[in-house]
Amino acid sequence: MAGFEQAFGDVEKASDSALKSAAGLTRLVKLMKKAASDGNIARLKRTRGELDAALGELRQAVANAGSSWPFEEDDEEQYIKDHYATEFRATAEGMGLDIHERDGKLISSPSIVRILPGERAVRIDGKKVQAMRPSHLARLLLENQGKRSRYSSDRFLESLHAAYFEIMRDESSRRLMPGDGPVVPLARIYRLFTVRPGAGREYDRTDFARDLYVLDSGGPRRTKKGAAVSFPSSTGTRQSGSGLFTFVAPDGQEIRYYGIKFTEGG
Repeated sequence: MAGFEQAFGDVEKASDSALKSAAGLTRLVKLMKKAASDGNIARLKRTRGELDAALGELRQAVANAGSSWPFEEDDEEQYIKDHYATEFRATAEGMGLDIHERDGKLISSPSIVRILPGERAVRIDGKKVQAMRPSHLARLLLENQGKRSRYSSDRFLESLHAAYFEIMRDESSRRLMPGDGPVVPLARIYRLFTVRPGAGREYDRTDFARDLYVLDSGGPRRTKKGAAVSFPSSTGTRQSGSGLFTFVAPDGQEIRYYGIKFTEGG
């Protein structure tokens, strides 16, 4: 069976053919109206005969368009589950867009794509998108790369600092004083971010890693109050497991984050 790109292309061609047939029928109806307006009996009769043929052509074109989608309902979901990611990546790469797959998600930095087979849709950075033609989706991601991000690194940095400060206050039972703070595992920060029931599904570890990467690669380095952020390398980044947060840079390099530190008043 054809993939989605070809299937959508076939439907598009069949629909275009039906539109042309409809336009031809419309043209003949206008000619008949003009013949009646002018009182041209010969043209009226000639056009009437042409209308019958054009109507038959339109019926066939509409029938062809209606049957041009080759997937049954169960086949659609199964194809999306088993083959869509592979086809989408191949189509995107042919258009110059690199797609990397991690933990069942497709990453085109800075966008994260989640495939939703049962809904015949994808989710891009939390927004549900039902336009699933691979070439169309690739164009959307290419456009996203060229747009100024609506993501606020400044606000994210302030949230990280607030969570970091909360952890330090709980551990020291006093306000964090100016100077170097200790390295705090980002897993502890993420737990504070997702303490609300269900929050981990709405904002998962890959989302958090993406936001860390965007901040680290081009965001502000200091909070409004002047605390400097850093993501120190440690033995933690050479390990695997729940303590690590990973994202994929545009060049395909895997970026790992383990801990965070704020230097107050520096």
